[in-house]
Amino acid sequence: MSGKLWIPRFILITLVLSSFRVNSQCEFSFTGRNKVFDFNLASSIRNFPHGVLSEDGFYRVEANSTVLWFQLCDVLIFNHDPPRCVGCEDCGGPSHCGTSCSALVSENVRGYDVCTSLGHASSTKVDIIDKEDPGKGVIVKMSGGDRNQNCSLSVSVICQKNKVDGPLTLAKSGTCHYATQLRHPSGCAAAISGHSSGWGWFSTLLIIILCLFGAYLLGGAVYRYFSLGIRGIDVIPNVDYWATVPHSVQSCFGSLFSRFGGSSRGQRTSYSQVNF
Repeated sequence: MSGKLWIPRFILITLVLSSFRVNSQCEFSFTGRNKVFDFNLASSIRNFPHGVLSEDGFYRVEANSTVLWFQLCDVLIFNHDPPRCVGCEDCGGPSHCGTSCSALVSENVRGYDVCTSLGHASSTKVDIIDKEDPGKGVIVKMSGGDRNQNCSLSVSVICQKNKVDGPLTLAKSGTCHYATQLRHPSGCAAAISGHSSGWGWFSTLLIIILCLFGAYLLGGAVYRYFSLGIRGIDVIPNVDYWATVPHSVQSCFGSLFSRFGGSSRGQRTSYSQVNF
């Protein structure tokens, strides 16, 4: 009985780990202008619980008798309107065309719709669109095909905080390199944090000490003024002690100067005697 339950449990664990691996490939961080720009395309955000992933299971764009299907950060899922083209050997086969890759394109060749795999989730790479303007968004690139024909798809996920637009355009370069763009809230940096800037720990500690000292003086002065009826400069708590602080600091610096200054003069005197 335990041997029969071990296989499904192993498969379940494998599927969970593979899902985490795919989503982690859509995480990206960029450091520029003393800031860290963090992107996680697959994370849940407001009004978009699946992040940049299409809830339909795929995005679709068509231009000049060419149809492109793609899904970011995951494989394609066709619950409706599946691709009907030949050449799906690298993407699910003829009976499940498009179900084992992340991008698929169909072109009409001599009256036949021919499919070409453009990328897989395992080959997905994320980079910044514009290093001069990191908040603009990211570009997701995936590659596929065989050794003889290396194809690719580049999807620019441009930051748009309120709604989703696209994909509307489809560009082709070379034999089978395609590019499109998508305006999506997931293209906005999820967290922008300061780096090598702002207050350090020592400055923060100094500010806390000064604030506590100010609160002590203010609270003591209010208490002495209203409760004890003290007026004038004596309203400051421990005013006699604070009056001696400048003299104490001056005496401390004077003793340090005389100590180190005297030792240096003694060393110069000994050096002059040796030279004679």
